[in-house]
Amino acid sequence: MKRHRPVSVVLAALLAATVTSACAAETAGGGAGTPDGPVKPAAGQQGEAAPQAAPAVDTYAEKVKRKQAARAVAAKKWGLAKTPLAAPEPPKVKPRITTRKGFEVRDDKGLPPVFTTVPTKEKVVFLTMDDGAEKDPALLRMMTELDIPYSAFLSDYVTKDNYGYFKEMQKRGVVISNHTLNHRYLPGLSYAEQKKEICGQQEKILKEYGKRPTLFRPPYGNYNRDTLVVARSCGITAVPLWSAEAFADHMEWREWDRDLHPGDIVLTHFRGKGDWKGTMPDMIRLVMKTITDKGYAVAKLEDYV
Repeated sequence: MKRHRPVSVVLAALLAATVTSACAAETAGGGAGTPDGPVKPAAGQQGEAAPQAAPAVDTYAEKVKRKQAARAVAAKKWGLAKTPLAAPEPPKVKPRITTRKGFEVRDDKGLPPVFTTVPTKEKVVFLTMDDGAEKDPALLRMMTELDIPYSAFLSDYVTKDNYGYFKEMQKRGVVISNHTLNHRYLPGLSYAEQKKEICGQQEKILKEYGKRPTLFRPPYGNYNRDTLVVARSCGITAVPLWSAEAFADHMEWREWDRDLHPGDIVLTHFRGKGDWKGTMPDMIRLVMKTITDKGYAVAKLEDYV
């Protein structure tokens, strides 16, 4: 007959074997059984998450690199001769701007400065567009994809049939500025008439675009002292004119050397084939070829003024 061990002895042996096996497993895995091993969370408890690496700093240079890669693709798509150059980082402090010599009016202390070039040593120029007669959807797509900044100086008499076009432009980062209600020759008007043209457009832009402008460009570049006094009275702080003008098929120059200079303001217009020999995209192709060939980038005027 087989002799049986007592039940209590068998249970004690099994319990000891289980404890020994568990300790050995923890020791082999570097767990709680080793003094230097990480402590494992108890069953049903959440362990601590592994430390995360600090996010990489997105520098201005890295942003420019990405933008330039996208610009190169867009430049080919839109038929530009070269990829537009990247503008430097905007100045932390805007330059002090004074009226250009020869553009003064009598007793002009405290009046908005009139200028054609922004003081800077950087090889940047500023692209500005006047009036608002042509509302070409291709221009919006082109400038957005190329990421080229520009400023719009609008006259209500040609924009009121489609404020939505310029609201879309504003959503894409374009600043809307004042070019009077009806594009009249201001020196030929009375003070009251000038006030209606300039301050009336201030209120119209506030109503339609939500913000009263600080920049104003008189039609044809013509003004007198009343013009600047009126402009100041309704919130204008600066009067940018231009050093060069772009058309769909040629450039025109104000300066004797027929060249660009750091900080020059370039004028063009919202025009189409009915007014000049080409489209708005044709004009952009020409003006950007001129700017890029001369080693300049286009910067945003409002970052400097």
